[in-house]
Amino acid sequence: MAASLLLVSSILISCLAASCHGVTLSSLQKTLIVFVTASPSPGQVLKAGEDSITLTWSFNNSFPGRTDSAYKTVRVKLCFAPISQQDRAWRKTEDNLVKDKTCQYKIVAKPYSPSNNTFSWTVQRDVPTGTYFVRAYAYNSADEEVAYGQTTNAHKTNNLFQVKAISGRHVSLDIASICFSAFSIVSLFGFFLLEKRGAKHSQEN
Repeated sequence: MAASLLLVSSILISCLAASCHGVTLSSLQKTLIVFVTASPSPGQVLKAGEDSITLTWSFNNSFPGRTDSAYKTVRVKLCFAPISQQDRAWRKTEDNLVKDKTCQYKIVAKPYSPSNNTFSWTVQRDVPTGTYFVRAYAYNSADEEVAYGQTTNAHKTNNLFQVKAISGRHVSLDIASICFSAFSIVSLFGFFLLEKRGAKHSQEN
């Protein structure tokens, strides 16, 4: 019994240790080149649910002695820029990727290819207003991050873009709401007149 408990405890401790000591961003090779172009003109704010971005990524062959032989899949994500992380702990950047909350929105996941990677993505309706960049991670056969690349620099200060979230209100809904309100008022007024007329008729009889 004691041996079984000891075995279970060891397994739990090992699992906890593995979850606490995940892959760090600083340990990854920055061997992916990522570019993003937006459908609106430069400087124009992207509208969630409407506008799109076109992404391209490839292996950076300029790194001597580095190889992409271990890369099996690529996952591209939308990430918060520092200005949209201020005073928001739920978007906090951590070097440990298990704890990192910088890149919360999945754009695409594909088998790895060293070149000719292009993907067009419409900004999803649940993306909040903010300033963003794009990051791509390369994974090995064990589904572990082994490399990355991003559209901005290390300090995340250039090549950023803005997204404006949907308001949740639509003109058609506003019109329907106004019409319904007007109908309610007219109906209430008509009901009041009928009640008054009925009461007067009862008094006359």
